[in-house]
Amino acid sequence: MHFDLADLRLFIHIAESPSLTQGAKRAFLSPAAASARIKALESQLGSRLLYRDNRGVDLTPAGQRLLQHARLIMRQVEYLKNEFTAYGADAAGHIRIFANTTAVTEFLPEVLAGFLAQRPGVTVDLQERLSRDIVRGVLDGSSDLGIIAGPVNASGLQVLHFSTDRLVLAVPRNHPLSTLKHVKLKDTLRYQHVGLHEGSTLLSFLREQVEHLGETLSLRIQVSSFEAVCRMVETGVGIGVIPESAAKRHSRTMDLTIIELDEEWAIRERSMLVRDLDALPGCVRALIDTLLPASGAEPPSNTPT
Repeated sequence: MHFDLADLRLFIHIAESPSLTQGAKRAFLSPAAASARIKALESQLGSRLLYRDNRGVDLTPAGQRLLQHARLIMRQVEYLKNEFTAYGADAAGHIRIFANTTAVTEFLPEVLAGFLAQRPGVTVDLQERLSRDIVRGVLDGSSDLGIIAGPVNASGLQVLHFSTDRLVLAVPRNHPLSTLKHVKLKDTLRYQHVGLHEGSTLLSFLREQVEHLGETLSLRIQVSSFEAVCRMVETGVGIGVIPESAAKRHSRTMDLTIIELDEEWAIRERSMLVRDLDALPGCVRALIDTLLPASGAEPPSNTPT
């Protein structure tokens, strides 16, 4: 069975577009030519790949499987090209990272700034995603590297632990909870919270924990960063659950009280997720090596989960 890379690239474009016409346009083909190529691909595989109607296209189950493999194949082709650029094996390439809120807003910007300054041929696409989407993205090849907090349950991935953080409660100085050293999440729910924006991994995680308690999370305001959460808390707008690393940093310049959350889930293991560390291009492996010393973690064991 022979696969044409151009056909696989066309199929990806169509699968990621609202219609065959739009996918064909991205591949610089006419709709008729694109349709003929897809029909030939379906004939070769002996499976229907697309459902087509006036609203656009949807993937069949066979199409979903092909999309996963096609993404992986095309990403490996890009890896191969990058390995032989003039910059060197680890100084060129494109890295797509799916990461949780803490990584995107707290430590990755600083790490990436230094990393990219030393590698002018590397580009990065950093996207904030929910935990389940991070896992799925690494599994299906749409992301080179995933960064996640908490337990990981994903067969077929390598999990590289690189640091540990804790969720804590930030309150204003004279808040009724400010004299406590430890507090249960349930005891915070009588007060209004300051939360992150919709779609953030931390907000989704907290809502899950609150639902397990049979309670509701009262959000007075939602903001886009941990610094903004702390600003709101400092002025008495509400209280907020944030990572301890962020709380300690912002408490140096803000009038906050930090209280430990007396919950098992409050301790969060940070991990990097990859499909196969040895198969990654040099630039991705170099970024992983950069993140490990930055966190003070030990080198990964590279054991698939």
